[in-house]
Amino acid sequence: MRKSGPLARAFRVTDGGRFRLSSVDPGNTGGLSKKKARERFDRAIDTLRKLQEKLYAQGRWALLLIFQGMDAAGKDSAIKHVMAGVNPQGTQVHAFKAPSDEELDHDYMWRTTCRLPERGRIGIFNRSYYEEVLVVRVHPEVLARERIPARLVTPRIWQERFEDIKAFERYVARNGVVVRKFFLHLSRGEQCARFLERLDDPEKHWKFSLGDVQVRRHWDAYMAAYEETIRRTSSLAAPWHVVPADHKWFARLVIVSAIVDTLASLDLAFPPLDAERAKELEAARMALASEREPTGRQATRRGRGRS
Repeated sequence: MRKSGPLARAFRVTDGGRFRLSSVDPGNTGGLSKKKARERFDRAIDTLRKLQEKLYAQGRWALLLIFQGMDAAGKDSAIKHVMAGVNPQGTQVHAFKAPSDEELDHDYMWRTTCRLPERGRIGIFNRSYYEEVLVVRVHPEVLARERIPARLVTPRIWQERFEDIKAFERYVARNGVVVRKFFLHLSRGEQCARFLERLDDPEKHWKFSLGDVQVRRHWDAYMAAYEETIRRTSSLAAPWHVVPADHKWFARLVIVSAIVDTLASLDLAFPPLDAERAKELEAARMALASEREPTGRQATRRGRGRS
C-alpha cells in the first residue's frame, strides 16, 4: 500500500499512547504561504476527482470520513470545499446533532451505523458517534437522557465506549469500509474571533447560538476529552488526523491530502473488460452505427440530391 505523503503524515495519529494535544499548534501552516497551499489544494482536488471516479466504478471499497471539532472549527466549510469537485452521486453527507427520541430508544451507535456509506461511495459524518465520548462525557445530563440501565453506568463506561468504538471501526474496516477521522484543532482565541465575525455579519447570524458561548466555559474539559479520545481510539485501521484549524486554507489542504493518500493506497481501477463484455459492446456499437442520423457533409449531399 502507498504510504501517506509528508503533509498528511505529519498530522496522522495511528498509535495514541504518546499523543498530546499540546504537541499540535492550531496555527501551524507547514511553512506554506496561502498562495502555495492553494496551488497544492487545486492539484489535490483534481487527483481526488479522478480517484473518486475509480472508487465509484470499482464498487468494492467505501470511504468513511469523520469530522469532529469545536464549534466554528470549520467542519462545514472544509466539507464544502474539499468535496466540491467530486461527483455528488458518489458522496453522502450526514450531520449528527442532538439525538431524536427515536434515536434515544436505540444504542448510541444505531443512528450512525444506519448511514454507513455503500461500496463505491464516500460517506461524510459531520460529528458522529464520537459525540458519545465528548459532549456526553463533558455534560453528564446528556447521558441520563439515554436511559441506560443504572447498573451499566459504571466508572468504566468511557473506557468501555472506547473499546466498543475501536471494535466497531475494526469490524467495518474488515468489511471494506476505510475510516479516516479528522479533529479540526482550533485555538480558543481563533474561536472567539470567528464568533465575533458571525455576530458582526448579518448573513452569519443564523450560525450563532448562545449555547456556543456557554460551551466555551467547558473548553479545558473538552480539550481533555478530545485528547483522551484520540489517544484511545487511534489505530492503523482508523487513524486520526489532528488538523491545525486556525487557518482554514491550510486545514483544507491537510484534509484533502489525507483523503488522496488514502484512496491512492487502495489500488483503485476501472473494472476490467472481459471477452464476453467486449463482444456486447461491439455489437452495441454496430447497432448504433447503423441507426446513426446522417450529419455534416452526408446530410448536405442528400439534401442536394433531393433538389
